[in-house]
Amino acid sequence: MAGIGGRTANRVTELLTSATGLESSVHQAALSARVQLAEIPPEQVFPQNVSFEVTERTGVARYPSVHVYCEKVSNEMREKFRTFSGRVRMVVEIRVSHDRLEGMEEELHGYADAVTRVLDSSRGDWGNGMYYAGGYEINFGGVKKGGKNHVQTAKVEFDVEGSLK
Repeated sequence: MAGIGGRTANRVTELLTSATGLESSVHQAALSARVQLAEIPPEQVFPQNVSFEVTERTGVARYPSVHVYCEKVSNEMREKFRTFSGRVRMVVEIRVSHDRLEGMEEELHGYADAVTRVLDSSRGDWGNGMYYAGGYEINFGGVKKGGKNHVQTAKVEFDVEGSLK
C-alpha cells in the first residue's frame, strides 16, 4: 500500500505551495523571529527524498529548498474490511546554505517555524482518506560542507492518519 505515501507527500506539497502555505508563513515567521528570510518559491519545494549531495552533483541545487517525502507507512488495520487503515510518517526537510556560519541556524529555525505554521493551520481532514490531527517533531542537523560552502538541514516529521477501502 505504498501508494498512500506518494499521495500524502503530494498533498503536503500542495499545502506548502498554496497561497496560504509557505509564501505567507515565511513572512510571518520572519517577523516573529526578527530574522530576514528569503521566500521559498513553489519550484523549490520538491516531493522527493534526495540527499543534498546528489542534488548538488546534478547541478539543480538552490537554497533554501524544501523536500517532502514519506518515510514510513504503517498499516495497523484499525478498521476492519479496509485495505489500509494506519499511519503515514511524513518528513518535510528544509535545507539552507551560506558561505558563512553566522545567522545560518537562526534562518533554519525560521523556516522550520514557517513549515510548522502551515501544519498548524492545516489540522483536520485532508480528503481522500487522509487526516492530520496535529503534532510534529523537528530534528536539526549539523552543518556540513556543501552548497555555498556550508549546508544545514532540519526535518519536520509528523504522522498522517490514513484509511482506504
